[in-house]
Amino acid sequence: MPARTFVVGDIHGDLASLRALMAKLPAPEPSDTMVFLGDYLDRGPDSAGVIEAVRRLQQHAPCKVVALRGNHEDAWLRVIDGGWPEFVLPPSNGCLAAMRSFTGRPHGDGPHEDEIDALFAGRFFPPEVVAWLRALAWFHEDEHAIYVHAGLVERDGVFAHPSAIDPPIAMLWTRSESFFRDYRGKLVVVGHTTTQTLPPELSSYTPADPADLWAGESVVAIDTGAGKGGFLTALELPARRVWESR
Repeated sequence: MPARTFVVGDIHGDLASLRALMAKLPAPEPSDTMVFLGDYLDRGPDSAGVIEAVRRLQQHAPCKVVALRGNHEDAWLRVIDGGWPEFVLPPSNGCLAAMRSFTGRPHGDGPHEDEIDALFAGRFFPPEVVAWLRALAWFHEDEHAIYVHAGLVERDGVFAHPSAIDPPIAMLWTRSESFFRDYRGKLVVVGHTTTQTLPPELSSYTPADPADLWAGESVVAIDTGAGKGGFLTALELPARRVWESR
């Protein structure tokens, strides 16, 4: 049996969905790989718990566990290194929820005066979590696919391999519809862009349900809205079996 890869989409602080999904996945073999596509934090109620769970898997799972960097991890590192109020301020980014998952303050209301400085500087993160964020991989590749948070970046009319994308940060933030429509090549599995916003007519996987996984000719997108009212999805390769938390 070929080695399996299980790819997990954006979690966004939704620890309950992560636990539900992991309970459904088959027991991993030492030859298997589990790839997390990034965006572990913000929006959902337990960013701290999600990060702890993924770190624990990296330390104790019987298979290889690869944790990729998402744009939200990249954003928090920018906040920590020099501030980025434009990211912290919008309630839709869910930054306050992330902070309170670490500080233990109840969720619900807006930031209190004594929280402002820590929120805008990212000072609530434990040092070991900051070190983990900095060490997250930009992409992963195996015999089945290329795995990256947001997508490949077009250079001179060609979608460049992740190793050729400089700066690699572009792979965490791109949201080019042409990538989903026009890219042809080795399979690429991404998160970042919620599947409901992608062209349903181009998906070969339950196209009548825009909330589901999106599968184009050479791209599979698996951000199905965990942490913001949706659910968490994993893709098993090479079987292309789909697992969901719901």
